[in-house]
Amino acid sequence: MAPSATTRKRSRADAEAEKPVVSDDEFEIPEINGDDSSEDDDFSTGDEQSEEDEELSSEDEGEDDEEIDSDEVPSDDEALPKTNGEVNGDAPTEDQEDVADEVKIVTGADGNPRYIYPEIDPVYDSDDTDAEETNTIGNIPLEYYENYPHVGYDINGKRIMRPAAGKALDTLLDSIELPKGWTGLLDKNSGAALNLTEEELEIVKKLQRSEITDDGYDPYPDMVEYFTNTVEQMPLSSAPEPKRRFVPSKHEQKRVMKIVKGIREGRIIPRKPEPEAADEPEFHDVWADDAPPKPDHIMNLPAPKLPPPVHDESYNPPPEYLPSEKEKKEWEDQDPEDREKNYLPRSHKALRLVPGYNGSTNERFERCLDLYLAPRVRRNKLNIDPASLLPSLPNPNDLKPFPTTCATVYRGHEGRVRSVAADPTGIWVATGGDDGTIRVWEILTGRQVWKLKASTDEAVDSVTWRPAAEGRILAAACGNEILLVVPPIFDHEEESQGKEILSAGFGYAANKQQGKKEVPGTWSKPDLNLEEEGVVVTITVRKTVKYIAWHRRGDYLVSVSPEDVRRAVCIHRISTHLSQTPFKEKSVTKGIPQRVQFHPSKPLLFVATKRYIRIYDLAKAELSKTLKPGARWISSIDIHPQGDNLIVGSYDKRLLWHDLDLSTKPYRTLRYHDKGIRAVAFHHGGFPLFCSSSDDGTVQIFHGRIYGDLMENALIAPLKVLKGHRVTSHLGVLDVDWHPKQPWLFSAGADGTARLWN
Repeated sequence: MAPSATTRKRSRADAEAEKPVVSDDEFEIPEINGDDSSEDDDFSTGDEQSEEDEELSSEDEGEDDEEIDSDEVPSDDEALPKTNGEVNGDAPTEDQEDVADEVKIVTGADGNPRYIYPEIDPVYDSDDTDAEETNTIGNIPLEYYENYPHVGYDINGKRIMRPAAGKALDTLLDSIELPKGWTGLLDKNSGAALNLTEEELEIVKKLQRSEITDDGYDPYPDMVEYFTNTVEQMPLSSAPEPKRRFVPSKHEQKRVMKIVKGIREGRIIPRKPEPEAADEPEFHDVWADDAPPKPDHIMNLPAPKLPPPVHDESYNPPPEYLPSEKEKKEWEDQDPEDREKNYLPRSHKALRLVPGYNGSTNERFERCLDLYLAPRVRRNKLNIDPASLLPSLPNPNDLKPFPTTCATVYRGHEGRVRSVAADPTGIWVATGGDDGTIRVWEILTGRQVWKLKASTDEAVDSVTWRPAAEGRILAAACGNEILLVVPPIFDHEEESQGKEILSAGFGYAANKQQGKKEVPGTWSKPDLNLEEEGVVVTITVRKTVKYIAWHRRGDYLVSVSPEDVRRAVCIHRISTHLSQTPFKEKSVTKGIPQRVQFHPSKPLLFVATKRYIRIYDLAKAELSKTLKPGARWISSIDIHPQGDNLIVGSYDKRLLWHDLDLSTKPYRTLRYHDKGIRAVAFHHGGFPLFCSSSDDGTVQIFHGRIYGDLMENALIAPLKVLKGHRVTSHLGVLDVDWHPKQPWLFSAGADGTARLWN
């Protein structure tokens, strides 16, 4: 029979009721703007759902009433209940009537009716509404839920909504009025506050009071005296004896078999007969090296033997061993403790004529005193190859190029050549000597191209070229004057450019008002004779200038006058013709300055006194660092082009390498010269070379490579010893300088010559 209209209507209503609670629209990701309006639009509240359920239930009740009143059968099955919950013709009870009112009958997919029973309402004791919701998403990063309003799902598959984030005021109130169990942490799974339970709080309180957290643990139980003086009737342990007490040991069997195997192979000889004592020879060598007796104890030290007799102890020594009458008298006048020997050699023609020695008893007594009073020490000799202690150095042939031979000799000075300097172009070399002349030579040919008589009674102690590219200017120190010269050996453009650089400061000095204080240097134009020779400016200081050095930019020149106590160091500026002293008092430098150098790239000034090297920061006007080379008298210094390393020469024959980043003490000390070192120099043209010259007439060439890795130390290796200068009046090579572009070296000696080594 076809279902009635009422049945179809009820089935359609049940089908609508079986639709999923969450529609497809609710799975769309809403835009999170920070307000609750999107949540109200996308998700219906519980009140709205309850109203819809009440409407649906009211419609179903009306349909059920109509169905019960009608006589129609809900399906083709005759055995199904018909009206008022009657089942199989039996009269329903009261409980069955209550259940029958809530049972829903729908048509299944196979066309048969399907019963839908109401949800069981558990009692209050089995209610788990107070249990915390557990997030069951598993090991999934919570970053995946950042764009969703929920943070996971509970065990029933329902969403766990993200807790509302509190405002700043709520956070402040929570920090003031702390709830019980508050930790200030957030649960990463639920996003809610992570509070401690009562049990956890109790554990924390016990830990603060240094109590034991376990309630059932007794730290001080009652002692049970198992072993007392009371004899018990029953033993503490009645375990039977193990079987190994009655069975031969397997390990002992292995040891015995090992000994038996050694006896069979002949390695072990049991009951070895003692060697028979050999007959001692009738005569033996008293002074022979006898084998030392076997010590009876590890700490037993045998007594040292007496020294063998010497020639003068013979009964008939050679005549040269016999003392003279004067020596006999001196020996007799000395005290017995001061005598080198306790006997006088005497000569006898025959051994039978030798009288008895009256000091033998005294010697035996002193020997016994030495044996038991003098302590004995066992000296452990180290069998170490001395070559293994030396550092492994590379082969010098692998470190080429470096100068090895003398290529050119520059002769012309009368007396010592005190200074030498190569031109930045690498074409000319300038020298200055005791004859008061400044000479410029052509490097390759050795021809003298220019000469200046700077003084008749003063020596030229230092010459140096301006390092800047524009303008060829030569600075020379002669007495208490510094001459700034443009030698007439260049083309007209370079000469005019150099003269303009030197003459530009006269106008500045004329406009600037001089103060009342005394200036350390006076700038003036030279005499007419010197001006014709190429001298442009003369700087006059108070005392003799021993050394001058340029700044890398060529605008500043520093001079050293060791005799001037107050103004030993002066800095001169070319563009303004002004001189100043960076140190107002001697106490600042704390010693007599010997050498001064500018840092290649930083505003630092290196001042070398007799024992220390002080580094001053010119920008901050303060002392930056003090190096302690440990030398008695520093003679010269030079700075590596990179500015991180420094070499120091001293008159006590030591060449010191300082690593400024490592320590204030020298990294390496080289002692290769026989006399004091006069000059040291780094190669500033890109070659890892440096050298030192000494009064022994030699020049030492070294390889000094600095690595970019700060964890690796510099490689220092000796390469070559250059010999050519003669030692004159105990003076050797006085100055050295490198070629700016080639691995060539210039040296100036006390023999009146300058040499080129390549």
